[in-house]
Amino acid sequence: MIKCHLSRILGEKKIKVAEVSRDTGINKNTLHRLYKETASRIDMEVVDQLCEYLDISIADLFEHQKETKSNFA
Repeated sequence: MIKCHLSRILGEKKIKVAEVSRDTGINKNTLHRLYKETASRIDMEVVDQLCEYLDISIADLFEHQKETKSNFA
C-alpha cells in the first residue's frame, strides 16, 4: 500500500491546499484526493511539481507500507 504524507507536510508547513493549487496550477480535486489519501493514480508531473514546490523528495511525500494478510481478507 502506498501512503501519501501530503496532509502532514502541508500541516507542518502551514500551507493550505488552495494555496498549493494557486501557486502550482495543480487541480484542487487532485490535491484533495492526495491529501485525503483517496487517489488511485497520479501523474508524475504532479509529483514533480509538488516535490519542487514543497522542497521535498518523493520519499518524503510517499511511503510504501507492506500489507498484512488481514488487509487482503
